[in-house]
Amino acid sequence: MLGNLIGGFIVILVGVTLAPTVANEVAGAQLNNNITGASSTITGLITLFYVLAIASAAIGIATVGLRNSGLM
Repeated sequence: MLGNLIGGFIVILVGVTLAPTVANEVAGAQLNNNITGASSTITGLITLFYVLAIASAAIGIATVGLRNSGLM
């Protein structure tokens, strides 16, 4: 249980630490003149999907830990 909770916090810590780097790279890709229109819109959503994936992974790991301990 404790291992899963610590793992969830590590996932959150690493993911939040890398989020600004992902956002900067997405912004750099959008400033390039090769991406326009719908492609630019979808590229702009990469940061959102990245953060949602980090959050859902951490919540899933914490849920498994709580389920194994009998709290959920």
